[in-house]
Amino acid sequence: MTSDAIQGGFDLISWNPNIEEMPRAQLDRLQLKLLKLQTHKMYDFSPFYHERMRAAGVMPSDIKTLADVKKLPFMTKKDLRDGYPDKLFMCDRSELLRYHASSGTTGKPTIVGYTRNDLENWSESLARAMTSVGLGKDDVIQVSNTYGLFSGGLGFHYAIEKMGAVVVPASTGNTERQIELIRDLEVTAIASTPSYLMYLGEVAAKMGIDIKKDTKLRIGLLGAEPWSDRMRDRIYETMGVKGINCYGASELSGPLFSECSEQQGIHIWGDLALVEIVDPDTGEPLGPGERGEMVITMLQKEALPIVRYRMGDITTLNDEVCACGRTHPRINRIQGRVDDMIIIRGINVFPSQVEHSLMQHPELGNEFQLVVDRKGHMDNMLVRVELKPEAFTDNIIELNALRERISNRLKGTLNVSAKVELVQPGTLPRFEGKAKRVVDRREY
Repeated sequence: MTSDAIQGGFDLISWNPNIEEMPRAQLDRLQLKLLKLQTHKMYDFSPFYHERMRAAGVMPSDIKTLADVKKLPFMTKKDLRDGYPDKLFMCDRSELLRYHASSGTTGKPTIVGYTRNDLENWSESLARAMTSVGLGKDDVIQVSNTYGLFSGGLGFHYAIEKMGAVVVPASTGNTERQIELIRDLEVTAIASTPSYLMYLGEVAAKMGIDIKKDTKLRIGLLGAEPWSDRMRDRIYETMGVKGINCYGASELSGPLFSECSEQQGIHIWGDLALVEIVDPDTGEPLGPGERGEMVITMLQKEALPIVRYRMGDITTLNDEVCACGRTHPRINRIQGRVDDMIIIRGINVFPSQVEHSLMQHPELGNEFQLVVDRKGHMDNMLVRVELKPEAFTDNIIELNALRERISNRLKGTLNVSAKVELVQPGTLPRFEGKAKRVVDRREY
């Protein structure tokens, strides 16, 4: 099935319908069986988690229902960093086939090991995800995520080959060459960050190439950084590319899950992961539709098991069966991160909120930057945003009026005031990996 199917009105095939369309009661039983097995393994073979369970006063035999997962202690990124490089691994080195690592930009990097089964489940998860948006063996998919220790590039690469599609391992950089490959190899889908796809569109326009008219690129498998529905709309309007929201993390394996063709939430495959939403402050479980921090237990991970791992991502859970027929739970668009959150004068601000507000102004381009500093005891936030080329003018009255409209909208959205600086197109830095939106100059 080709990528054109996503625009059609007929049902899409499933990669593994026996699992993806499993009746929910049966899926719950499978999850409980896998949870019990994983808990026993962790208690018996992981000194770290054995001690955590002992301190919490919980035994594997206490897990009798899925709701009992809340009895198990949390894991956090600090645990993985403290266990550097492989103290939390639960297999012999002879069983490992690969290492990946986080960037370490917010602290000590985390090392993740993979057994053969870990790699197989990773590819399986992404093959299901890509099939669910209409991709198949007739597609040519360019991977413009970084190859190497970062897990994004190789994760998509092997899943694409497993699915039987053609992979173009472009990695990042050399953007003009990437655009030529998209055109010349008739690429139909691309895996990248949303900001890099927008940058690619800008460069293509300068080269005289219209992505919408001059290429067959129609689907973007986008993730690794916050982005909004308005940005998705803009990508489609300017490039004709349907943006598919993808989710994953290096601790879990890498990119794992995505929206389906319905685009009503990201499917989390229940045979691979158990998802909870908890109160970020208390850790208490929240119900479907309640906004909180996502917690994930990986049910079949071997090399580096993950139990009740606090992702730091803020979202809601939807337990209803999707219109596509898949029965697995869905998470809604990530609304921010606990650790990305900026506190301005006691108000929580997420970069994704700022982006959503800015995208309501047609005069503005895609690039923005938040600069936070402190004068005396007062925090101040400056929002620097590019104008579109056609909106750039030396008419001070018009620019001041636009700046005031943007400032008023931001204050209404964020409940905190922000100074706005309008800059020329191409002024702000571009990133081939994750976009770095926040510059925090405060001293603590």
